[in-house]
This record gives sequence, C-alpha cells and structure tokens, in this order.
Amino acid sequence: MSAKTSRPFAPFSKTRAPVAADAAPGRPDTFIARRSGLPEQHHPPVSIDEMAHAFEDESGPVDLSHHTIEDWLTLAVFWAMAVCVFLQFFTRYALNNSLAWTEEIAANCLVIVVFMGAAMCVRMGRHIAVDLIYNFLPHRVGRGLEVVVDVICIGFYGYMAWLMWRYIDIVGSERMVTVDLPRGFVFYTVFAAFALMLLRSVQNFVKDLTGKKSVREEAADSGPPGV
Repeated sequence: MSAKTSRPFAPFSKTRAPVAADAAPGRPDTFIARRSGLPEQHHPPVSIDEMAHAFEDESGPVDLSHHTIEDWLTLAVFWAMAVCVFLQFFTRYALNNSLAWTEEIAANCLVIVVFMGAAMCVRMGRHIAVDLIYNFLPHRVGRGLEVVVDVICIGFYGYMAWLMWRYIDIVGSERMVTVDLPRGFVFYTVFAAFALMLLRSVQNFVKDLTGKKSVREEAADSGPPGV
C-alpha cells in the first residue's frame, strides 16, 4: 500500500486579499469604494477639540414666557418635597434622630405635585394617550376624534372637581398627624388642580375647533418636553 500524503492543516491563512493598483496606501476605504462602485468619501481630519465640542449646542436666551402658574407652583412644591426628603434621610442616617414630620409633609407635597403636574400636562397635551387608531385615520376624521376626546375630558374633570368639593365638605377639617396643621389645604389644592384641568380642557377644545393644528399635533411637533 502506498502511504497517502496529508496536507498540513492551516487554520489561519497567510494569504492577503488582492489590493487594487490604484488604491491609496493605508486607505482600505478607497479600495472598497472603487471595487463596489460607490463614490469616494474624503473626510477631513478632526481634531480632539472639535470632537469634544461636537455635541455642544449653541444655547440661546432662555424663554420662560410659555410657563404658567401651575408650572411654577409645581416646581416650588417639588423642591419643598426634595428638601423634606433630604432632611428625613440626613436626620435618620446621619443624626440617628429622624424628624417625624418630614415624611408626612413630603407625602402631601407629592400629592400636590402629581395633581398640579397633571394640570400642566393637560395644557401641554402631554398626557399618555393611545393613538394607534388615530394615526391611521384621515386628518379630518382624526381632528373630529380629538374634539370628541376634548368633550369627554371636560366632562371628566368637571365631575372630578365636583366630587373633590364634596370630599372636602366631609373631611376638610381634619388635622395632620405629626404637625398641627389642617389637611384642608392639600384637599383644596387638589380641587384647584381639577378645576384648572377643566379650564385647560376648555381652552384645548376651543383651540382644536379654531386652530390650524390641534393641541396634540403641536405637542407632537415640539418633540420631547423640556419642563
């Protein structure tokens, strides 16, 4: 029997890909572009300083004219809540003597932030909505659907404001547990928030009837909120 000669196994080939004669040395993108028929792209060299400032936007003057009373009130109460939470954390873990009133005050501030923030979202058209069907409807039909939604929102916020007024009549004189303060100011703030939602819904209803773009279309065109 004649012995068969076996070829040595070479897992990594040392052969190189063919290089075009007109390819620039050290520039594989030139060879790829010419082989694929794509136009060459010559990128100018970028310095480190230009790369560091590439994502910096030119900041112009800050415009605060579009903010209204509910925006500033929500911001103020939010920072009051943040101060209470910090005091609670610091006194509990640093001083080992927690201030009991900070938890209750922070919880009440959170309630005010939620409902005043909801009024702000009604004005800006930023509430969560399922718009799957709306996106596939013709523009005129979708505009009519938005008006119907506005009418439903007006009825809902009006009914909630009425329920909150009745609730205040029942428990409005209660006092807080850790601080001798009436809880009525929290309830009245929630009532004012629902009344403000009702007012903003009426404004949205008028804008959707008379404006070129609806409130939700303007909110979609403005992009993510920067509040």
